[in-house]
Amino acid sequence: MRFLSPLLATSIAGWLILTSSLSDAVAVEVGIVADQPTEGPFVEVDGRYMVPYTARIPGTDIAFDMIPVPGGRFLFGSPEDEEGRNDDEGPQVEIHVDPMWVGKMEVTWREYREYMRMYSIFKEFESLGERVIDDSNRADALTAPTELYDPSFTFEYGEDPDQPAVTMTQYAAQQFTKWLSKLTGLQYRLPTEAEWEYAARGNAKTAYSWGDDPDEIDDFAWYFDNAADGPEEVGTKKPNPFGLHDMHGNVAEWTVNAYTEDGYGWLAEKSDLRGIDAVKWPTKPWPCVARGGSWEMDPPDLRSSVRLASEDEEWKEEDPNFPKSPWWFTSDPARGVGFRLFRSFKALPDDLMVKFWEANAEETVMDVDSRLQEGRGGLGLVDQSLPEAIKQLKD
Repeated sequence: MRFLSPLLATSIAGWLILTSSLSDAVAVEVGIVADQPTEGPFVEVDGRYMVPYTARIPGTDIAFDMIPVPGGRFLFGSPEDEEGRNDDEGPQVEIHVDPMWVGKMEVTWREYREYMRMYSIFKEFESLGERVIDDSNRADALTAPTELYDPSFTFEYGEDPDQPAVTMTQYAAQQFTKWLSKLTGLQYRLPTEAEWEYAARGNAKTAYSWGDDPDEIDDFAWYFDNAADGPEEVGTKKPNPFGLHDMHGNVAEWTVNAYTEDGYGWLAEKSDLRGIDAVKWPTKPWPCVARGGSWEMDPPDLRSSVRLASEDEEWKEEDPNFPKSPWWFTSDPARGVGFRLFRSFKALPDDLMVKFWEANAEETVMDVDSRLQEGRGGLGLVDQSLPEAIKQLKD
C-alpha cells in the first residue's frame, strides 16, 4: 500500500465522491478504480485498486471519509512482556484480515444527529400510515434512538458537530450502520475486535501504532492529561500508518464482540483464523468490547491491545427510564465511547450482515420489542427512496 504524507493525504481524500472518477483512473465501484492511480494512497486487490473516497449521507450535505486498509496477517493481542499488559489481552493468536475501508475519523455528532432525527420522522410516517412495514420489507426496517430524556448526560462535555458522538449503546451503533447501509446501498458496519486492532496497529508490532514510547502520545492522541474537558474535534492529531485518526484516545470505539474475561483462549486452538470470523457474538447485552481508550484515560489504557468491557448497570446508572434505554448510556465511562465505520472489500453474505446490524442478545431484542409495542421507540423503513420521502413529508 502506498501513502503520501498525512497533509497531502488529507487534501486528496475527496477523490471519489460516490461515483466520481479520478483523472487517470476509471471508477468501477465506490472506492475502487480499474487503473493504478499515479498519486495518493491505494491498495491493489485482484487487479483493481482500492482508493480513499468521500461519501455523503443521501439527502444531506454531510460527508465522511473512508480509507483503504490492505489485508494482511498479524498477532492479535499483546505479548506477555508488554508494559501495562492486562490478562485479557492474550494469548496472542495469528489472524488474517481481509482488505477493507475504515472511517478516517470517528463518527461525529454531525453524522449521528442525522440518524437521531429519524425517530421523529419514523413517528410521523407511522401517524400518516405511510411507509408501512410488513413481511415483504421488514428486513429494511430499523429503530432510531429515542429522544434524549435529559440531554445534559450525553452532552455534558460538548455537542460540537466535529466532536465524536458518544453514549450510544452497541445496539444503537449497529443500527446506525444499518441505516447508513440501507441509504447508500453499501455495507457499513462495526468491526470485529480483530479487525479493529489490525486497523489500529497499522502494521506496527509495538504497544502503540507509533512505537512503544508513551511519551510520544501527545502527537497522536487525546487522553486524560491533554484533553481540555471532554472529547476533542476528530482528526486534530496525527494519523496512524494507515492514515486513520484517533485510533488511540479521544473516544473508545465499539466492536461487535462480546467481552471474554479470559481473553482469546477460545481462539487459541483454531487455525487459519480470519478477522471477520474471530467474533464472540454477544448472548447478553453486556459486557461487550470497545477499543482504543478515551480522553478520560491514561496512556497505558490507549495501547492497541487494550479492551474496555461495557457494564450496563454502571453506564446507565443515571438513566431515569424503566427499564433502562437500549439506545443510550448516561454515565462515565460511556461519555468516552463512540464508534467508527468499517466496510469490507468483498460484500458479506446477507445473513452475516444481519448479525452485524441487529442485536444478537435475546434480552436486548426483547427490550427493544417491548419499547416499540409501548410506543416508546421509533421503527421505520429505510431504503434508498427514504430521502425523497422525507423531502415530500416536509413539503
